[in-house]
Formats: sequence, C-alpha cells, structure tokens
Amino acid sequence: MLDAGALIAFERNDRLMLRLVELAVTNEGLLHAPAGVVAQVWRDGARQVRLARLIASASLEVTPLDLPEAQAAGALCGLTGTTDVVDASAALLARRLRATVVTSDPQDVVGLDATRSVVLC
Repeated sequence: MLDAGALIAFERNDRLMLRLVELAVTNEGLLHAPAGVVAQVWRDGARQVRLARLIASASLEVTPLDLPEAQAAGALCGLTGTTDVVDASAALLARRLRATVVTSDPQDVVGLDATRSVVLC
C-alpha cells in the first residue's frame, strides 16, 4: 500500500521506490493507494509522466473513498486524536488488505495503526 510519500518518491525517480514497484510488477503483485493519496500528490499529468503511467497501469489499484470508508476514516481520526483523514483512509485500506505500508513518514502510520508493518521510502 503506497502513501503520498511513496508516490512522491516514485515520481522523483527514487531508486528504492522504482525497485519496489519493479518487484511488485515482476512478481505479479498489485500495489494499492487510496484516491485521497493520489489527490494529495497529483498536480499536472503532463509534468508527472512517471506517476501518470503508474496510476494508469494495471499495477496500481486506486481505491475510491466512499461514504462508509469516509466515516471510518473520520472515526479513526477521532480515536487517535489525529486530523489527517487521508492518512486515516490509507491506514484503513492497509489494515483491510493486511498490507505493508510504503511511506516516508512511518510515525503517521504507526499512530493510526500500530499493527501495520512499514517500509521507509
């Protein structure tokens, strides 16, 4: 599961992120990101070519934020005393998928779900 930091690292041609994506594709794995995470990093598809290709590929599944998920993210923020609903939606998606979170800010993930494993990018 990729958070905003992971998508930014991928767009910036970070070697670790490129390798993680390559490994997922090679092993027929599926990467995931909540739609809110994409919204946080998306600015201009003409200039974000690498990111646009990843989003359009079959390798990344972007999960929409529907009403039940939005309510769950808000409730998680209330429980943890945080305010970032995008981070909360990412934590909930990772929990549902039992996924490792690729992130540039592991404290955000751990603060929302201490059971998630993280990979620092």
